Amino acid sequence: MASTAPLRVLHLVGSPTSEFFGDLSRLYAADCLEATADETRYEFHIAHVTPDRRWSFPTDLGGAALTRAPTWSLADAVARIAALDIDVVVPQMFCIPGMTAYRALFDVLGIPYVGNTPAVMALGADKAAAKAVVAAAGVAVPAGQLLRRGDEVRVAPPAVVKPVDADNSVGVALVRAPDEFPQALAEAFAHADRVLVEPYVELGREVRCGAVEREGRLVCLPLEEYAVDSTRKPIRPYHDKISRGADGGLNLVAKDAGHAWIVDPSDPVTPAVWEAAAACHRALGCRHYSLFDFRIDPAGRPWFLEAGLYSSFARTSVISVMAAAAGMPLDELFAGLLGEAIGAGTPSHTQGSGGCRESTSVDVTAPRTGVRAARRRDSS
Repeated sequence: MASTAPLRVLHLVGSPTSEFFGDLSRLYAADCLEATADETRYEFHIAHVTPDRRWSFPTDLGGAALTRAPTWSLADAVARIAALDIDVVVPQMFCIPGMTAYRALFDVLGIPYVGNTPAVMALGADKAAAKAVVAAAGVAVPAGQLLRRGDEVRVAPPAVVKPVDADNSVGVALVRAPDEFPQALAEAFAHADRVLVEPYVELGREVRCGAVEREGRLVCLPLEEYAVDSTRKPIRPYHDKISRGADGGLNLVAKDAGHAWIVDPSDPVTPAVWEAAAACHRALGCRHYSLFDFRIDPAGRPWFLEAGLYSSFARTSVISVMAAAAGMPLDELFAGLLGEAIGAGTPSHTQGSGGCRESTSVDVTAPRTGVRAARRRDSS
C-alpha cells in the first residue's frame, strides 16, 4: 500500500499592526507547533508577519530563528508560499487585519484554512453587530446602546461600558453611578471609535461555550466557567486574562483552577447554553468551530456577551481544553479540523456531509471520566 505524504501545513503567525498581538500570536502558536507536531502526518511551515508588514519564514518561533530569517515583501512572500505547495493554513493572528485581510489572501490564493471566513471574523469582532445578528436569531442579549464620541448615554447604571471591537477586556468598565460614565467612556474611546454601553446582567455565573463541526454535525463541548463574584469581581478585567512578566513576556492568567474550570455537562445550566451557542454559530455563519461568552443571570438564563471566533490549538487554548474534557485530545481535534478545512472530513479521508451551519440538530460530546464539576462560589 502506498504511503500518504504528510500534509503541508502553514502556520500564519504574528501581526501586521501590533507588537502586543504579535507576542500573543507567537505565544499560542509556539505551543501549538510543539503540541501537534507529528512528522508522519504533517510538514509544518511558519509564515511570520511583523508590524512593518514584512514576512519571514523562520524554522521555529524562537528569538534566534526569528532574527536569522530573511524578510520578504508581500509579493515575494506570496511566491514563496506558492512554491511551498501548502495544503492547508492554520491562522494564528489575533489582530483584526490578521483575522480578516490576511485570511482573505489565502482565499485569493485558493489555499484552504481552518476557521471562519474574513466576513464572519469581522462580524464577530464587532460586538454590536454580532449581538444584533444573534438577537435576530432569538438569543437573549442585553439591550445596549452604541455610542460615538459626543453621544448622550441613555442606559441607566449599573451598566457595562466596552470598546466595540477590542478584546481581552481592554477598556471595559462597570459603571454603578451616573457620575462614573465620563471616565469609563474616556477609557473605552481610547481603544475604539465606537463604544457599547449595556445594562449589567446580575450574577449568576459567567461561562464560555465552544462548538466544533465534525462530519457535518455541530458538537457542543463542555462549558468553561470563570471566577466572578457579585461584589469582589463582578466583571472580568484585563489583568484577569493577560499579564506581562518581569522579562516583558506575556503570561496567560485565566488558565488555572483559581480562574477557570470545566463545568460538568450534567449541570442544569448546560442545555440552555448549548442551545444558545448552536443558534449563535448558525446565525453568524460560523464554520469549523466557534466560541461564545455568556452571562448566566440568577434565574439561570444565558445572555450572549460576545463571540471569540478563533483558536490557535495550543494546549491552553479554550477550545482545546474543552475538547480534552470531552475525551477529544488535541491531536484528534487538530486533525479533524484540518480535515474539515480541506473538505475530506478528516485527513484519513473519512467523508463527512459538509458544513452544518443550516442544521438544526446539535450533538453533544460525553465528557470522559473525571471531568470536574463546576465549583459553586458564594457571592459574599
